[in-house]
Amino acid sequence: MKLYKTEHGILLEQEDQYYRLHETDWDQVVNRNDLYDWLQGQTTTLIAIPLSDEQPITDILAPIGTQEVWASGVTYYKSRTARMEESEKAGGGSFYDRVYDADRPELFFKSTAWRVVGNHGQVRIRKDSSWDVPEPELTLFATSDGTLVGYTIGNDMSSRSIEGENPLYLPQAKSYTGSAALGPCLYITPSPLAPDTVVDLSIIRGGEEVFNEEVTLSQMKRTPEELLHYLFKELSFPTGCYLMTGTGIVPPSSFTLQSGDIVHITIEPIGTLTNVVA
Repeated sequence: MKLYKTEHGILLEQEDQYYRLHETDWDQVVNRNDLYDWLQGQTTTLIAIPLSDEQPITDILAPIGTQEVWASGVTYYKSRTARMEESEKAGGGSFYDRVYDADRPELFFKSTAWRVVGNHGQVRIRKDSSWDVPEPELTLFATSDGTLVGYTIGNDMSSRSIEGENPLYLPQAKSYTGSAALGPCLYITPSPLAPDTVVDLSIIRGGEEVFNEEVTLSQMKRTPEELLHYLFKELSFPTGCYLMTGTGIVPPSSFTLQSGDIVHITIEPIGTLTNVVA
C-alpha cells in the first residue's frame, strides 16, 4: 500500500482504491512499528475516494514531516569505482576502495525536511560546480526505534566536481538547497523488496532521452538492516528517519546535468519520482 502526503491531508492507496485518513499529522501516522497492520485496519472504517488514472492526485507533497534525510555511500561496486576515479588526482581514491570493503558503511547527513522537494519539484545544480549528476536511490523509512516500515524513491543530487577536489568536501557536494528529492509516496509493505527489484534512471533533455540505465537491488553490497543498524547506533530520531541507500547508476564523466533536464527515477512497485533541474 502507498501513503501520499498532500496539501489536503494524507491519502492511502490500496488495491487501486484511495482513502483519506482522519489523521492529518504525518509524523504520528508513519512513526508506528505496526504501520502496515494499522493502515489495513483503517481501510475497514474509511470510505473510498473515486480517483483514477483520468483523475490523478494533483497536490502531492514530498512524503516527509519533520524527519531528517541521511544517505549511504559506496554501497554498489560501480559507485566505488566512479568515486575512486573522480578523487584520484586529489589523492583520495583509495578512501572509497577501503570503505567499500570495510565493516562500517559510509553514512552522511543529506537534508533537513524543509529542504526536501517532492514529485515534480525542482532540484538544483550548484552554481560553483561544473560536473553534476542525479543519484537514483532506494530510500528506507525507519521509525524512531530503527524499525524498517516503508520505502520511497530518493534523488541524491551530487556535485562530482566538488567531491572530486577533496573527499572532505563531501558535505558541500551533497547538501545544498535543492539537492534532495523524495517521492512520490511512502510504500508500506510487510515484506522486503525483492533482490531483482529494478532501479531505473532516465534523463530527458529537449524532449529526447540523453541517458538511461538501470540496476537491480541485488547489486547492493550492504543490506538495509545493516545500514540502519549503523545509523541508529548513536543517533536518535524522535519521528523516524529516511535513509538513502546509495546508487549503482553513475553517468559517464562526459555527462553533466543542465538546467531544464527532466529526471525520472522509477522503482516498482513504489512508482516514479520526477524532478526538473533548475
